Amino acid sequence: MLRDIVICYFVIQVKCAAIGFARALFTAGRRFLRRSSASIARRGMAKLSSTLRLFDAHCHLQDPRIFDKAPQLISAAVDSGVVRFAVNGISEKDWHLVKQLSELHPCIVPSFGLHPWYVPGRTPGWLEKLKEFFEAVPSAAVGEIGLDKGSRGREINFTDQIEVFQQQLELAKSLEKPASIHCVRAFGDLLNIMKSMGPFPAGFILHSYLGSAEMVPEFSKLGAYFSFSGFLMSMEAKKAKKMLKMVPSDRILLETDAPDALPKSKSNSLYLVEGDPSLTEFLKAQEQSAPTGSQQSTLLCSSTDASTLPRETLNHPANIQNVLDYVASLLGISKEELAELSYRNAEHLFSFNGVQTS
Repeated sequence: MLRDIVICYFVIQVKCAAIGFARALFTAGRRFLRRSSASIARRGMAKLSSTLRLFDAHCHLQDPRIFDKAPQLISAAVDSGVVRFAVNGISEKDWHLVKQLSELHPCIVPSFGLHPWYVPGRTPGWLEKLKEFFEAVPSAAVGEIGLDKGSRGREINFTDQIEVFQQQLELAKSLEKPASIHCVRAFGDLLNIMKSMGPFPAGFILHSYLGSAEMVPEFSKLGAYFSFSGFLMSMEAKKAKKMLKMVPSDRILLETDAPDALPKSKSNSLYLVEGDPSLTEFLKAQEQSAPTGSQQSTLLCSSTDASTLPRETLNHPANIQNVLDYVASLLGISKEELAELSYRNAEHLFSFNGVQTS
C-alpha cells in the first residue's frame, strides 16, 4: 500500500514538473517574440549590417500603432543596416508628427501628402496647409498620394481622388520634389494622368509596386522609380520575377511600408514589434488551444511561416532585410549588390533642390 502511494506521488510530481516546464517554454517563447534581436537568423543579419547600406524608401513611423515605439524601431533598424527612412504622412492629422520625427531623427526624410483614403476628411484649406509644411521643411518630399479602386478605395468618390491627386502632383512638379504614389487597381488611370502631366524630372515613386511588367517601360519614361515591399510576396513568383526584370537597375527601390506589409517569411527571420496587441492575443489563443503540457506554442518563432500570423501583425522597419533577400533572389543577384544599388537610387532620388541624403 505504502509503495503504491509513493509511486502515485512520484508520477504526480513528474506530471506537474512537465506542465511547469511547458509553461516556462511558452513564456520564453512569448518573450522571444517580443525581443527583435533574439533569433539566430536576425543575428546573422546584424553581421551583414557592416557591409550593407539600406534605404527604406517608404514607411509610416508616425502611424499611431507604432509612433510611441519609433525610437526603438529606428534604433533596431539602424543596427540591422538601415541608414535612411522616407516617412510618409497620409493626412492633415499626421503631418506634424512626420515633421516632429524628422527633427528628432536626422536619418528620416519627411514626406507630406494626402492619401486617397483620407480625401473625404480633408478640410477646405488642406492644400494651403500642405504648402505651409513644405515651406517649413524644405527637405520634405511629397507623399503619400495616389489613386485607389480597391476594396477601401471604392468607397471614396474617384473623381475627388483624381482632383486631389492632380493638385498634389502639380505641387510636386512645381517644387521639383519627388512624390511617393499609392496605386491600387487603378494603374490605367494613373498612367493616363502621368502622361498628361509628365514627364517628371524630379522623379516619382510607385510604392509597393504590384503593377504589370508591361507598364514598367511606360512609367519609366515619365520618371518612375519602382519600390518593393513585403506585399511583393503575395504576387505569383513567376509574375513577380518577370516584372522585376523589366525594371531598370537605376530605378529600383526597397521599402517596408511599416507598420504594414509584413513579409511572408519564416517567423524566426522577422523583427517583431514589441507589445504588438495582435501577437499578444494570438499567443493567448495558442496557449488555450494547445494540449496540456504541449510545447506547440513555443515552435512559433522557429518554424512558423509569417502568413499564419494574424493579418494585423505589425511590420518592423528592420524587415527590409527580408524584402532585400526576396527581391535579390528573384533578380538572381547578391544581397550586397541589390542593397547598394537600391541605396544609391534612393539617395539620388531624394537629393533634390540642394538637399543631401548622404
